[in-house]
Amino acid sequence: MQLGWAALTSGGKDSVLAVQKALDAGLEVTTLVTVRPANPHSYMFHAANLDAVRVMAEVAGMEYYEIASAGKKEEETLELEEGLAKLDAGGLITGAVASTYQRSRLESIAGRLGIRLYAPLWHMDYAALLREVAARLDAIIVVCAADGLTEDDLGVHIDDATVDRLLALEERYRINPAGEGGEYETLTLNAPFFSRPLTYASGERRSEAGRHELILKGFA
Repeated sequence: MQLGWAALTSGGKDSVLAVQKALDAGLEVTTLVTVRPANPHSYMFHAANLDAVRVMAEVAGMEYYEIASAGKKEEETLELEEGLAKLDAGGLITGAVASTYQRSRLESIAGRLGIRLYAPLWHMDYAALLREVAARLDAIIVVCAADGLTEDDLGVHIDDATVDRLLALEERYRINPAGEGGEYETLTLNAPFFSRPLTYASGERRSEAGRHELILKGFA
C-alpha cells in the first residue's frame, strides 16, 4: 500500500495553497505537520499562530503532527528530520517559493528518509501566486515588518485590492510582494479542502522595533 503525503505547514498562505495544489494533482494528503520553534526568529519555520494548524487538520479531515524545535540554525533541520523519521509518510509537501536555504535542506532530508518532495509553488511568479491566494483562500496578514506595511495591515485579508497594494509596494520599496523576505506573514482561515472556516475567540496586537504581530487565541 502506498503511503500518504505529509504537508509541512505553518498555516500561512503558501503552505496551505501547496496542500490545495497537491490535492488538485490527486495526491493523498493525510497529515499536516507543524514545527513549533522556541525561537520566534527561526531560520526555517514561522512561529506565529501555530495553534491554528491543529484545527486546520480537524476541518480538513487530516491527522495533525507536531515537531518541537529549539529554532537554532541548522539544529532545527536535524530536529525536523528526526520528527519526520517517526512519521509514516511516503512524501513531504512544502510551500517553498524562493528560499533555496529551505528547499535544499528539505530535499536533503527527503533523500535521506527515502521519501518524495513536492513543491508546487517553487519559483512561481509572485503576482500569479498572490492572485491564486486571493481567489482560492481566505488568508489574513498576522505579521508585518517592512516599509509600507503598518499595524493597520494586521488582520487584512489577501484579496485583489491587497494584492494590488503589495505589488505597488514592491515598486516603491523593493519589498518582496509575496513576503519571501519576511516582510509579512499570513494565516489561512479557509481553503477549498476545509469543511468550514476557522474561527478565533480573541486577538492581541504587539509591536516592537518595526515588527507588528497579531496574536490570535481560541481557534475553533
